[in-house]
Amino acid sequence: MTEDRPVPIPPVLVAILRRHISEHGTAKDGRLFSNERGDVVGTSSYWRVWEEARQFALPPDRAASPLAGRPYDLRHTCITRWLNAGVPIAEVARRVGNSPEVIHRRYHGCIDGHEQAANDKIAKSLEEEGDTA
Repeated sequence: MTEDRPVPIPPVLVAILRRHISEHGTAKDGRLFSNERGDVVGTSSYWRVWEEARQFALPPDRAASPLAGRPYDLRHTCITRWLNAGVPIAEVARRVGNSPEVIHRRYHGCIDGHEQAANDKIAKSLEEEGDTA
């Protein structure tokens, strides 16, 4: 691997990543995960490990559900979590490599409880400008 690309993650995730690399190392090509020979992990292995991990990580009723049924679902979970944490759509889009339009279109209904927070911000802005009744 001869090319680097920035991955904007908060320090707490950097610490987790560094600990993982310290404990497990990297593949010969620099990847975080490899098969037992140090090569690229095959698709069938991903699915097998994913299913095993779901059974271990989730309670039985959730493991039997479609929750986190695919490894790609983690991406959706991450995006939803960031949006619900109040990270602006443009910043989420930048971090995941999508346009803000795609994020807004795909995740428009996932932001929970932000209506009151938005109303509070608007009210505060109006108060600061002296525009209250």
